[in-house]
Amino acid sequence: MDNDNDQQINRSTHHHHHHHRKHTVRKVIIWLLVAIVVAVTGYAAWFFFSAKSALDSSYKSAGETQSAKTIVDEKKPLSILLLGADTGAFGRDYQGRTDTMIITTINPKKKQTTLTSLARDTMAELVGADKFNYQRLNAAYEVGGSKMALRSISTLVNVPLEYYVTINMGGLSKIVEAVGGVDVDVPFTFTYEKKTFTKGKMHLNGEQALAYSRMRYDDPQGDYGRQARQRQVITSAIKAAVSTRTLTNFQDVLKQVSKNMTTNLTFNDMVSIFKDYRGYAKTIKDDHLHGVNAMWGQAMIQIPSTTELQRLSDNLRSEMGLSKETLDNQETRQNRLNVQNGFSFTSTDSKQQFHVYSPQSDTAETTK
Repeated sequence: MDNDNDQQINRSTHHHHHHHRKHTVRKVIIWLLVAIVVAVTGYAAWFFFSAKSALDSSYKSAGETQSAKTIVDEKKPLSILLLGADTGAFGRDYQGRTDTMIITTINPKKKQTTLTSLARDTMAELVGADKFNYQRLNAAYEVGGSKMALRSISTLVNVPLEYYVTINMGGLSKIVEAVGGVDVDVPFTFTYEKKTFTKGKMHLNGEQALAYSRMRYDDPQGDYGRQARQRQVITSAIKAAVSTRTLTNFQDVLKQVSKNMTTNLTFNDMVSIFKDYRGYAKTIKDDHLHGVNAMWGQAMIQIPSTTELQRLSDNLRSEMGLSKETLDNQETRQNRLNVQNGFSFTSTDSKQQFHVYSPQSDTAETTK
């Protein structure tokens, strides 16, 4: 009987030890898991806050009425005006002009993104200027910053644009570097800024991409050819940025981007666009506003016909889920008055004079 008892005690202490060991192992595993979770969330938090502070430093409001996040949450189309300023390094004091103006429209229903370029020398009303100011569109940024560029382009094509991202062209090369270079299809062989581009497929680093998107004079299509090359670089950079391979140098990308960018998209806006809409960058379509070459005094300019403006407006509005509207703005008015006075949109004479009429009078001409 005693014997039985002893066995029982032995059994229970043995059981106790065994249980204790299991318990310790479980404790260690739990602590390891906790440590891992803390480390990961700590890293994620650091990652998140450093990203947030980097991108917050780029934020500059333009008086938008709703958050882009709201648009994304409601799965509505979103347009962002992409501006490329010709300043070397974005010393945010010197404005410069925007040689690149691209309306980026993301359509979740069609699962696609459309890039629409506007020529820098397109004549347009600078909306929001102190007094009537009708000149080249790329001056809008110089006169009234991103906000005036937004308002002027919105009015020109009759599409309500609220969001902008302005990148200086010097920063473009850093962004291209950060996403690991871009793939382009070179339309013809040329050399620019001591860099040679050979017809066909090429992978470009940052400096090459910058030279590739800057060359204008040797292109048989002039500025339109340049716009097409810029869209190639941007398309390729967007596709690289939304693929996961760039996440390894995400911090670096953000640092470079934020130094070279101003935008009225908040950090939360950007996170939700990236998270929910990045899949729509797989299909990217191209368009541009085409104009005829003319002279405005001594200056070379581009004049899009009213038909072309209407075509572009119709396209953009349908991508934005808006019904089409007949354009009636300062551009259509200036076109009408010029045509009445002999200007021809079918002429190939690039020395044709385009006159700017004052808003008060249809007869009193004002030339540059």
